Amino acid sequence: MIDNKYIIYHIPGKKIGVTNDLYNRVERQQGYEVGEYEVLESSDDIDYISKREIELQKEYGYKVDLKPYNELSVNLKLKNMKINVTEQTTTFPCPVNKLKGQLMDNLEMRWDTEHGSVYLDNDLAQWIVKNAKTSMFNNERCYVYNKAMIRYLDSRKDQLPFPQELATDDEVVFYFDMIREWADKRGIYEHGDAKTQYLKLMEEAGEVGRAILKENDDDIKDGIGDMVVVLTNLAELCGLTIEECVESAWHEISNRTGKMKNGTFVKD
Repeated sequence: MIDNKYIIYHIPGKKIGVTNDLYNRVERQQGYEVGEYEVLESSDDIDYISKREIELQKEYGYKVDLKPYNELSVNLKLKNMKINVTEQTTTFPCPVNKLKGQLMDNLEMRWDTEHGSVYLDNDLAQWIVKNAKTSMFNNERCYVYNKAMIRYLDSRKDQLPFPQELATDDEVVFYFDMIREWADKRGIYEHGDAKTQYLKLMEEAGEVGRAILKENDDDIKDGIGDMVVVLTNLAELCGLTIEECVESAWHEISNRTGKMKNGTFVKD
């Protein structure tokens, strides 16, 4: 068992990465099983582990991340607002009258409590503001009870269109896992192929094009969603995961420069 918070993992021949949830990141999201990856190092120091990840990527000859792990947006947010989590409460570093601004600046922040994991979105931020109490020890701090907060989060699950799990790494909610499970049960991976999925993707792209021309927002939304489903399955049939593809694309474009021309971004 690994007790340290941050883990450097290695998928031989593929990549070296960092996570704070090895099972979800490597096995659930990327589809690797125990024995197909290894843990190189772990630490509670995010700055050390971020620097070490880059060193190991260079040492092993892999593509080097453009941004260190500690500079990813979600991790910067985690470093910005210093909350204090105890068994009973989560305490915020500001008075109640300034809490809303702090929370809105830290949307997508994540933390764990004794009663469950927390993902800060707009609805939860509003709940926290409504239920926060001033600390009896410091008027410049406020808190909420963890048990009540998790009970509120649990009550929301029945209202969501899909069963939702809280992301613990790289801003991921596991819709991709649900898509893959759906496709697998229907034999798409066993009996389908990449060419067929590509043709399906072109069909869905045509639907989106028609919806845009008709200015039909509902059909645009449905069409884009259908394309994401097909792309997820196409990646799987090509021996990849959609998460890997998105991550690779982001590393390619994140520092790209260029200019807009005729409504299109043209790279330098």
